[in-house]
Amino acid sequence: MIKTALLFALLLAGCTQETQNKIGRGIQNWTGTDGVVDIYAGEKLIKRFIQVDKLSTGKGTDDGKPRAYRYGYGYDDLNFNFVADKNEKKIYFEVGEFTTHVFYENTQVSQQP
Repeated sequence: MIKTALLFALLLAGCTQETQNKIGRGIQNWTGTDGVVDIYAGEKLIKRFIQVDKLSTGKGTDDGKPRAYRYGYGYDDLNFNFVADKNEKKIYFEVGEFTTHVFYENTQVSQQP
């Protein structure tokens, strides 16, 4: 077991930072996350999405180049209580380039509707 961990650490050390990030995201996607995206207008919280697995960067259909927005799927937390209540649906959302947002792991207890 220790030999396997040492081999993995050596292989990872030889990777570029971008490759390490991709491996980390792959592990995170496999294990799952309970992310929260908060959207702000100035200092005021105006929107919250919960149970977000990840935010992805939009890419062009024809050219494959990154676009200036991020997107994901999560529950629209209408009452900002970190719980997916029965009236709150899972939706697709986009966050624009100039939108003030914070993506973080939920440390609150959340529930499926």
